[in-house]
Amino acid sequence: MYKNIIERARDISFFIYFCVIMMNWKQLLSSQRLGLEGQQGHSDDRTEFQRDYDRLIFSAPFRRLQNKTQVFPLPGSIFVHNRLTHSLEVSSVGRSLGNDSSRLLLERHPELAETHLGELGAIVSAACLAHDLGNPPFGHSGERAIATYFSEGAGRWLQTYEDPETGDRLTPLQWDDLTHFEGNANAFRLLTHHFDGRRPGGFVMTYSTLASIVKYPFSSNLAGEHQKFGFFEAERPDYERIARELGIKRLPSAPGTLRFARFPLVYLVEAADDICYEIMDIEDAHKLRILSTADTRELLMAYFEPKRRDEIARHLARLDVRDVNEQIVYLRSCVINCLEAECVRAFVDAEEQILDGTYGGTLIEHISDIPRRAYDECVRTSYGHIYHSKDVVDIELAGFRVMTFLTDIMVEAAMHPERAYSELLLNRVSRQYQIRAPRLYDRLLAVLDYISGMTDVYALDLYRKINGMSFPII
Repeated sequence: MYKNIIERARDISFFIYFCVIMMNWKQLLSSQRLGLEGQQGHSDDRTEFQRDYDRLIFSAPFRRLQNKTQVFPLPGSIFVHNRLTHSLEVSSVGRSLGNDSSRLLLERHPELAETHLGELGAIVSAACLAHDLGNPPFGHSGERAIATYFSEGAGRWLQTYEDPETGDRLTPLQWDDLTHFEGNANAFRLLTHHFDGRRPGGFVMTYSTLASIVKYPFSSNLAGEHQKFGFFEAERPDYERIARELGIKRLPSAPGTLRFARFPLVYLVEAADDICYEIMDIEDAHKLRILSTADTRELLMAYFEPKRRDEIARHLARLDVRDVNEQIVYLRSCVINCLEAECVRAFVDAEEQILDGTYGGTLIEHISDIPRRAYDECVRTSYGHIYHSKDVVDIELAGFRVMTFLTDIMVEAAMHPERAYSELLLNRVSRQYQIRAPRLYDRLLAVLDYISGMTDVYALDLYRKINGMSFPII
């Protein structure tokens, strides 16, 4: 058995990772920065993980999230969540999850008091800020538009294309990167890639923060029908370096594939996202009158046992009955507090399984029966009444068309830069994107860097201008 494993290994690191029995907190929590290996940290009062948070808050990609769709179309007369407000809320919940988890873990492991275990809240909150940075315009519709452009659209010819001068062509794994395009992998690229004009290491984040955003730590040729994976082939060396430094366990997989155990803090980042995504969508649906007040109250009250429901009902009775939204806000806050406490308990209880890489599912799937059933009911309601509502479907249809068109014309321009129309298009692209790179794979990723970095508003405006629907003021 061991002989076969060694023979299948692509390099010696596979054997080392496979033999690791359990990850450990002391190694997992590192303030080492990608691109600044071996250099000392800063001397101000902020920790390195707080610096990660501040670096993200002040970044242009984070600001652009204010004009990217979360679920509902961007605000009209009623303000609902966009990617920016969602990320801030996820970060807030993530900080609580991290702080409460670290407190309980330090009680269990007092010998780790001098490690970074007490800083889980700072690490998780920073990772939560970054978790959606790689999402293209128009939400998941934009992701699907890019992926299907290559898998079933006009870009299929690129799978077998060979450069007549260099013989360069896409490898099967590079093709999988394109046909399974995924915002999570793109976020890791955005944070780590050496774009033109940027220093090596990209955002130069700490290893632990970077590892915390990779929800699906495997290569694209292991992506399933839901097209989830953690890093493009271009960033594979960066993730492998981080995994080696932090001692993230590598799992056995078929030859030519790469799979790691999840970095433990990924579970907390994912839980914060799950909590905010589901509960805030219910609140937004109520504001937009997709869900009635009675239905919304019933959904949120279901998270609690009878005694707690009575306490909440008495408090609601003291609120101004004319302010229905305030009642829903209070219920929502109670639910988030409940789910946060449940996920902390699930995380700490499963510490051993998480550290040995055998924990299955999400934290939400391991909470107590009553809140779990209520959460599942919210999920069913969301899919039945919210995500398929007319306004949501309309923005997905429009976004799909816009993203497919932009991907198509920009790929054509990158493939044929000598054409007059291509030159006009490429002149719009910032120099940081290596869209004239010699390698085919790099050119295509540069196109996706450019397009996925757009806001919804910018993408729509560009679509209209290119199609002659609007003209700049001269």
